[in-house]
Amino acid sequence: MPIDGKAIKGRGANTQVSNRFLQHSYGVVHWEGIDEVVEENPATRYVPEHAKRIVNRVDSPDLRMNWSMNPYQGCEHGCAYCYARPTHEYWGYGAGLDFERVILVKRNAPELLRATFMDRKWRPEPIMFSGNTDCYQPVERTERITRRMLEVLLEFRHPVGMITKNALVLRDLDILSELAAMNLVSVAISFTTLNEDLRRVMEPRTSTGVNRLKAMEALTKAGVPVFAMIAPIIPALNVSEVPTLIEAAANAGALGVGYSVVRTNGAVKPVFETWIRTHFPDRAEKVLAQIRDAHGGQTNDSRFGRRMRGEGHFAENIRQVFALMRRRHFADRELPELDCSRFQRPEHGQLALFS
Repeated sequence: MPIDGKAIKGRGANTQVSNRFLQHSYGVVHWEGIDEVVEENPATRYVPEHAKRIVNRVDSPDLRMNWSMNPYQGCEHGCAYCYARPTHEYWGYGAGLDFERVILVKRNAPELLRATFMDRKWRPEPIMFSGNTDCYQPVERTERITRRMLEVLLEFRHPVGMITKNALVLRDLDILSELAAMNLVSVAISFTTLNEDLRRVMEPRTSTGVNRLKAMEALTKAGVPVFAMIAPIIPALNVSEVPTLIEAAANAGALGVGYSVVRTNGAVKPVFETWIRTHFPDRAEKVLAQIRDAHGGQTNDSRFGRRMRGEGHFAENIRQVFALMRRRHFADRELPELDCSRFQRPEHGQLALFS
């Protein structure tokens, strides 16, 4: 339950969630006898993580790229629906407040990326940046790990795709424009709502919808291909905005658009259900019922090919509306394929004489 029955300001989750891999959890027992799992310190903690590798193989036919890399684990954006929440459990943390309050920082990520590219066994393929948590979440302003990794990508002329919901991406427009001039980058902006009241509680520490549109415009103007990702679509919350969001993305210069239907995998389920009942008690049951309708009676469906789009009446209505609006606004647009042929390893000293 939410702490004292109230939402926590600036956080998507209202509670901790038990870690499925741990036998014990921490909490505070109140005099009433109610056991609330809370942290005494509400501030975000940044924990250095000395990673052993940074590029990971992606085995999913639902995704466009075969590789991903994540400079951070956990995400302070705090999106209540985030499918990546259960991954925090592998690190010994919870998928609820821990996911937003304990951020693992991989400061050696640029060096690991360089080592990956220097390995003669590496064959260039586009890498998704990030496939799990947002590489432009707030801590990136000071850590600058994403920027340093982009510098490595530029040095090696390696193709990369990015996805973010933070306008901080514009800070690196100088590097992104250089990569784009060689057809080495595309940026997907995750875009869910233009309703600020909804965004503040659903994605509390993200950029506003208007600023995301401005980011699309600025990237397009700089020659960076932009893809708009309307994700996730949630019944009775943002579903009515879908036509408006698609049109707005097209007007901002996006070359492509996609979508996904919300699903609450694993520990996301208690986080999302607590969140929806806290912030939207009048429509919570309707939202949950329509999510179940889109996933065969469950709030999650892990089957490839169906988990992202769903099935049933609600999912089919979304598919038809989306297809119509995409034909109307994106029929003559196409996102370019990234170029893998430009990849090069830097040559130093005497080694250059033998190449």
